Amino acid sequence: MARKKPSQILIVVWLAALLVAGSLGSAAQTTYQPKFKGDPARSDSEAAALGYMRTVIRAQQQYKKKNDKYASTLAQLVHTGSFTPRMTKTERGDYTVSFHSRTEGYELTMTPKLLDAEHRSFFASEDAVMHADETKAADQNSPVVK
Repeated sequence: MARKKPSQILIVVWLAALLVAGSLGSAAQTTYQPKFKGDPARSDSEAAALGYMRTVIRAQQQYKKKNDKYASTLAQLVHTGSFTPRMTKTERGDYTVSFHSRTEGYELTMTPKLLDAEHRSFFASEDAVMHADETKAADQNSPVVK
């Protein structure tokens, strides 16, 4: 068997490294696949956060219809609509939930652990309009999620 020269070995190692780096890069840069027509999410993490917000908003609307007021805690929403006991936990994947009761409503925020274009912060209140911001914590003045 012929011995390879050090330069040939170096080329083989370099090509192998390129192949590995290319396969890792393509796996990390997958394009988000929308979950439904008009899905405003930019990533799977955002889709989960927005889904959670929709569930809380619907539960709050049902709770208000039944009790003539909004729930003052997430725990009060358990078994309202599809809100489950597990949903009272504030750590939700890449996001942290913040819920605050107000005299005539509530504020719900979803804050990503890493704020970037694919992990925007979200805000909603009793008006059921979701807002998003990719540069700071979202609030009622942030752009509306379309």
